[in-house]
Amino acid sequence: MFGNTAGLSMSSKGSAPQRGALEVCAALSDLRDRIESVKNTQKITDAMKLVAAAKVRRAQEAVIGGRPFSENLVKVLFAVNARLDGEDAEVPLATVRPVKNVLLVVCTGDRGLCGGFNSFMIKKAEARVAELEAMGVSASLVCVGKKAVKYFKNPQRSMYNVIANFDMGNKPTTAEAQAVADQLYSSFIAEDCDKVEILYTKFKSLIATVPTVQTLLPLAAEGEVCDVNGVCVDAAEDEIFKLTSKDGAFAVERESLTTDTSTMESNIVFEQSPSQILEALLPLYMNSQVLRAFQESTASELASRMNAMSTASDNAKELKKDLSLSYNRQRQAKITAELIELCAGS
Repeated sequence: MFGNTAGLSMSSKGSAPQRGALEVCAALSDLRDRIESVKNTQKITDAMKLVAAAKVRRAQEAVIGGRPFSENLVKVLFAVNARLDGEDAEVPLATVRPVKNVLLVVCTGDRGLCGGFNSFMIKKAEARVAELEAMGVSASLVCVGKKAVKYFKNPQRSMYNVIANFDMGNKPTTAEAQAVADQLYSSFIAEDCDKVEILYTKFKSLIATVPTVQTLLPLAAEGEVCDVNGVCVDAAEDEIFKLTSKDGAFAVERESLTTDTSTMESNIVFEQSPSQILEALLPLYMNSQVLRAFQESTASELASRMNAMSTASDNAKELKKDLSLSYNRQRQAKITAELIELCAGS
């Protein structure tokens, strides 16, 4: 009887280390799986970072490539205005009237995984709507980008008046900008709105983007582009940001670029009257401004996605390092415990 009791007590003591060993093995297996999962995640984020970097370069080239057309169009507008000599030319897109209703064009992206890019733009739009309503001015929205459409057309946010929505896409085209410009043109000409503002993210650098509110209509007859505070933007002064690789890592080279915006020759003869030419050129200039805003917004989105994926890769690298350290410590503790058991048994 006493022998059986002793045997039971010895078996119970021997089972405890076995359970502990099994638990350690299970913990090590979980850590190995976690480390492999983090490695795979890091590979995905690194690939998305490289894809975004390549798309940023193409978006930058699109922004810079459209500058000569806009600049030469501004030259023509200045030349036509010089011929008007202060005449009271009736141009619908340049008609200034008391502001009772403002149409806001909100530009966001179609996808996420780009940090706070979309949320910052949505918050900027909400703040602008609240600011206008505080002044007694009603606001309507044209949403460009699936994120803005999903947010402002949510049934829980029925206080926002969304009159049209469009997709942004990864590569804005002239046709897409023309569709949005036609909607703005018809609303302004029909006097459904007295002012049109476009909210987009201006591409300043690969690590800095600026949410911008720009007055689109009424246009200035001279072709100047101004923000809501009346500060005019000189599109001739840009910086080109070139992506390069140094020591296996991304690097940015900055190059200032200024386009000649001298006035046109005075001996040019216009066949039509200056007012007719101005009426035909201003819609074209508005289309170019919409396209440029879309291109800058796309470049900003891609830059934000590249930075977000870079941060995610760095976090995955740190997490993998911490998990590997924890795994090695537990494995070493397991080996040490086994050696102590062997030494004690001998």
